[in-house]
Parts: sequence; C-alpha cells; structure tokens
Amino acid sequence: MSRRGYVPEDDKQFIGGQLELLQKAADEVQFLLDRGYDVKPVTTFVGNHYMFSERQRLALARSVSAKEYIQRRIDKELLQKEAVSLPRTVQIDGFNIIITLEVALSSSPIFSCRDGVLRDLAGLRGTYRIIDKTQEAAELLLRQLELLSISEAVFYFDSPVSNSGRLSELVRQCAQGYGVSVQTKIIPDVDRVLEKMEGVISGDAIILNCCKSWLNIMPVIVERMEAVWKIQL
Repeated sequence: MSRRGYVPEDDKQFIGGQLELLQKAADEVQFLLDRGYDVKPVTTFVGNHYMFSERQRLALARSVSAKEYIQRRIDKELLQKEAVSLPRTVQIDGFNIIITLEVALSSSPIFSCRDGVLRDLAGLRGTYRIIDKTQEAAELLLRQLELLSISEAVFYFDSPVSNSGRLSELVRQCAQGYGVSVQTKIIPDVDRVLEKMEGVISGDAIILNCCKSWLNIMPVIVERMEAVWKIQL
C-alpha cells in the first residue's frame, strides 16, 4: 500500500518537541510576514535559527500567510456566506485536490493552515502515479459536490505532468456513479486559468489570492475520514 506525502522522518519532525518548536516558529514567521517580508527568506531565516529540515520549512511556508492574504481569501470563500448561493458549476484544481485527499487517506501529515485550508507536503515535480487511494479520493470529492447540490464540475489537470490523462479518465469513470456532470481538461498551465475564475476549488495559495471566488470543501471531507494525521501550526 502506498502512503502519498509521507517520509519516515515525519515521525520525528512533526511530533513532540519538534512540533512545539514548529508551532513557535510559525508565530515568528507570521510576525515577519505581517510586516511585509517575503515567505521564502523568512522561512529560511527562521528555519536556520531552529535548524529545521527542508521539509519542516516547507510546512511553515505552506501553513502561514500574511494576515492581509488570509483576509482576502476569507472574503472570497463562499461556503461561509449564508446569504450567497453556491455556483452551479465549480472549477477544480485536479492534481492539487486529489493529491491532498490521497495524503489524508494515507495517514500522512496534512496541515490545517492559518487561512483554513488543508495542505500537504507531497511534491509534484512533473511526475504523478495513480495509487490505491486515488479512486477513493475522487469519490469522496464527488460525493461532497453532490451533497452541496453542485450540478457540474470541471477538473483541470496539468498536461506536463505524467499520467494526467489516466487520472482524468479515472475521474470521469468515477463520476458516472454520482449526480454531478463532470468535464476534464488537460491544459499546460492550470494555475493561470484558475486565477481568473470563480467557484474555484483549490488549496494553492496563489490561486486563492487571485481567483474571484472559491469553496473550501476539503475540511469537511477530511473530517469524516478515520486516522487522519492533521497538524496545526
């Protein structure tokens, strides 16, 4: 069985005293980001001070955002607004969402970030393979869309990434068992497309900063899973 987004060092780097140090460091990163410093030099500076690994620094970078950006994302998130009707069609960052669900199903570290988004440490550097958690991840997502009465979902997959076609086909097959009409698109640059759209489902901070509106559906999906390793920094 595969564990997406896990390395053996996680069992030492994200528990006990190391986790306490990370939580302290996250507050320090927050302080600097709120004063206009860029995330990369900040996580390098703080990470050097605490002698964190690259993986721990990545966790900090993905978990903490300047309050200005957090508020911008909150203001555009649709599920928290009772008076706002949800869009009939949603635009899904395919690899981003499927991989995060795979990580959660694998009991690998998943981070409850300060903007309310769940993110992981799984790298996607042009390679992807379907694992034993992939179909379940797709079905969990489709079930939640159905519960929200979303009528149509467009999944976007990055064409340069290996097996984008196979994952696209798997999602379409899974969708046949749900009351959601699904389209899949394999395109060169998913981020640039989603940045201009509304009704987006993604955990990518840059997309969430730029898109017109989005839905934070991942926390409720993951909440129903068993044995999730969720970390708050």
